[in-house]
Amino acid sequence: MPAASIRRLSLTNFRSYRAASLVVSEQPVVLVGPNGAGKTNLIEAISFLTPGRGLRRATLDEVAFAEGDGSWAVSAEIEGALGLTMLGTGIEAPQAGETTGGRRYRIDREPAGSAADFADHLRIVWLTPAMDGLFGGPAAERRRFLDRLVLAVDARHSSRVSALERSLRSRNRLLESPNPDPHWLDAVEHETAELAVAVAALRSETMTRLQTALAAGRGAATAFPFAEIKLNGWMENALLAEPASEIEQRYRDVLRNSRSRDAAAGRTLDGPHLTDLEVTYGPKGIPAADASTGEQKAILIRLVLAHTALIADMTGYAPLLLLDEVSAHLDPARRRALYDALAELGAQVWMTGADPQAFDDIADRAQIFDVTQGQVTSRR
Repeated sequence: MPAASIRRLSLTNFRSYRAASLVVSEQPVVLVGPNGAGKTNLIEAISFLTPGRGLRRATLDEVAFAEGDGSWAVSAEIEGALGLTMLGTGIEAPQAGETTGGRRYRIDREPAGSAADFADHLRIVWLTPAMDGLFGGPAAERRRFLDRLVLAVDARHSSRVSALERSLRSRNRLLESPNPDPHWLDAVEHETAELAVAVAALRSETMTRLQTALAAGRGAATAFPFAEIKLNGWMENALLAEPASEIEQRYRDVLRNSRSRDAAAGRTLDGPHLTDLEVTYGPKGIPAADASTGEQKAILIRLVLAHTALIADMTGYAPLLLLDEVSAHLDPARRRALYDALAELGAQVWMTGADPQAFDDIADRAQIFDVTQGQVTSRR
């Protein structure tokens, strides 16, 4: 399976880097250095080549170099389905009265509309330590994780989710009025239902595909046990068997009939903005939240590996995989199993870690870079 891969990564005024440039091959990239050296900053820069705010969910001004002028830029030379392409994004220095400059996107140095346009050349999946508490944390975090999975399949998904959130806020503001205009409410609820079904439908389709991929590997001998997933959301589940038009009308009726209740609550109490992702630890048949810390980490890795393979099957190209400190809490056997699984995927993988010995099993088939404050040095 061919894989989209970065050939050169360049950063300007990004986080701890005034300037940095890495030339790499299709082999796994390992970034090694002490905590705080800037390893995660490098893969965060790559994550800005997708829609959204990157793997740390940072605002545009937060990632600017502290001693710079407020501008920053990330560019990457990509070998992908459309050949060799240059992708770039960043912001210009803020003008007087501005908090930040507007974000820019470029493909082969020509302006692009948004990061969604990059998806023709590169798709990215990541796993970070912040996800370690995913299963026991709030539903909003699992929903965000779910939407990141969907986004790697359809780069326009985040814009639909954002549009749905704006529409819900508009409805909530109207309901705050003692006598809201019913015609305005009808119009807003019509739009809300349309957006809600679009978001739910793609979630449902993606999770169905991922469920199938996970089930196919259920009997395989692996260090990363099988997991079962399902969506806890009536709309996503109804779309598996009913036409979207019927679900859309049903949700409009729900919104209309719950105006008084939602006005009292100050928020919309029904809809896909409340959907949860339920994950079961297969070998024990228990909720992932009840599994041990190590088991939860293994489940996360299994989900990410299955998702990466799914994207490769759907697009014909393996996505880029960013793994931040993923091997830190794995025992040696699971680390070896992870490296073997990554090799089978065929994706270009970028990994970070503070302990060089954690990468001994992959050292002969990876490119290793030493990272110090603001500096990146190849070992070969």
